[in-house]
Amino acid sequence: MTDLEIAQSAKMNRITEVAGKLGIAEDDLELYGKYKAKLPLNLRNEDKIKQSKLVLVTAITPTPSGEGKTTITVGLTDGFNKIGLKATGAIREPSLGPVFGMKGGAAGGGYSQVVPMEDINLMFTGDFPAIEKANNLLSAIIDNNLHFQKGGDKLLDQRKIYWKRVFDMNDRTLRNIAIGLGGNKNGVPREDGFNITAASEVMAILCLSQSLSELKERLGSDIPTTTNQYMLAILKSTELWQLF
Repeated sequence: MTDLEIAQSAKMNRITEVAGKLGIAEDDLELYGKYKAKLPLNLRNEDKIKQSKLVLVTAITPTPSGEGKTTITVGLTDGFNKIGLKATGAIREPSLGPVFGMKGGAAGGGYSQVVPMEDINLMFTGDFPAIEKANNLLSAIIDNNLHFQKGGDKLLDQRKIYWKRVFDMNDRTLRNIAIGLGGNKNGVPREDGFNITAASEVMAILCLSQSLSELKERLGSDIPTTTNQYMLAILKSTELWQLF
């Protein structure tokens, strides 16, 4: 059986049942249908964390088909539970980039994968599109500033703009591009490029932030207040803020 056939044949428990086994009340779940949900960070218990053990799976050399960190992580988690230990796996939402290549998705493989595999690999809860839009809003603001800056202003040096646009697709032709072509109504011509969404600054900031106020502070450290508010609004639009 292929990974997809195995995933589609699996009988899934409702996420409320899974949460119940972990001692999480249904009212604490931000539900996305029957089988997916988000958890608020206030469920974290630092005292329990100190008493627990963390197994970090990283830098596994994958096979040509890509089985690596996720497959090992899910297999270990299943194995621990099989021998009577209470274990939970924590893996990052996969990028859409590799999905259409040889590697396929990033939900594990064989009988060591997470389900619903198609949902997980294809947009999941909409967080990545929100991160992408927030990141690209700042890109647009940067180029808008270049377009309207005047000689008396503190000019931006185009050669020192390192903030790139992002796109959740592995498209090498977009890594280095020229923008602002087509005349003076279309901005200032310069070199730019796209990173994959998972590698964006906004993604890093979101991962490091432990509260909404910290997210706002990190986003706003070098960003104008109005832009910061719009970026927060975009991130809130898909209920990312419920994490906090």
